[in-house]
Amino acid sequence: MATSIEIPKLSIGDVEIPQFGLGVFQVPPDETVENVTTAIEAGYRHIDTAAAYGNETEVGEAVRGCGLARDELFITTKLWNDDQHRARAALEESLERLGLDFVDLYLIHWPAPAQDRYVETWQALIEAREAGLARAIGVSNFQPAHLRRIVDATGVTPAVNQIELHPYLVQAELRREHAERGIVTEAWSPLAKAKATQDPVVDEIASAHGKTPGQVVLRWHIQLGNVVFPKSMSPERLRQNIDVFDFELSEDDMGRIEALDRGERTGPNPDTFG
Repeated sequence: MATSIEIPKLSIGDVEIPQFGLGVFQVPPDETVENVTTAIEAGYRHIDTAAAYGNETEVGEAVRGCGLARDELFITTKLWNDDQHRARAALEESLERLGLDFVDLYLIHWPAPAQDRYVETWQALIEAREAGLARAIGVSNFQPAHLRRIVDATGVTPAVNQIELHPYLVQAELRREHAERGIVTEAWSPLAKAKATQDPVVDEIASAHGKTPGQVVLRWHIQLGNVVFPKSMSPERLRQNIDVFDFELSEDDMGRIEALDRGERTGPNPDTFG
């Protein structure tokens, strides 16, 4: 039986996106159905996958088997770099694997600037949205210059930009760009691969609130206004991660966490990757 938790939603145009979800990056396909099913039972309603993750089929199986109506779930997938020249076909293949008629959000996974295709790819996503294959479209790992270029070329602003963001990489400049353009910020690697949960400052704040360090960092994301989707294979941790809506960090807490920034990435640099 799926739990119902009141998760805040943000508006991306006329679509509402749950602010808390589950990421399935590096979740093995043979464990994905169980992982997603357990998350939905724990109250998750937003699932974030990608063609490159290799588990869209299993995400779709879990979604269809969970007993919830399609409109109760928000499903995101992403276009891989090698398919930027064939975005519409790649999205149709993702939909076939997912067993869905549409996704709620479709993202360009990386700008892959060396290919120099992301502007025409963005135009293809606009057309896919107009065709009803995606309710909303956005990008992932785009830098300010990449965002400016696609908006200038098409007049269409991405609904979201999903970026690496955590206490050691707070992305202040990019978040300002998002705020100015009305782009929702999504955070991947929100715990810095658990490094941020071992920080003494985070631990001290967690002790003061009677929460775990992970819950404090996830709450920090929520209060910043980020959409966040931590990954976990542990049913207990899945339930613990989403239990962040019964406390609030002070302005001082928020500032202390933001001050941990050291520009440290756990993943590739978007200016050179792809």
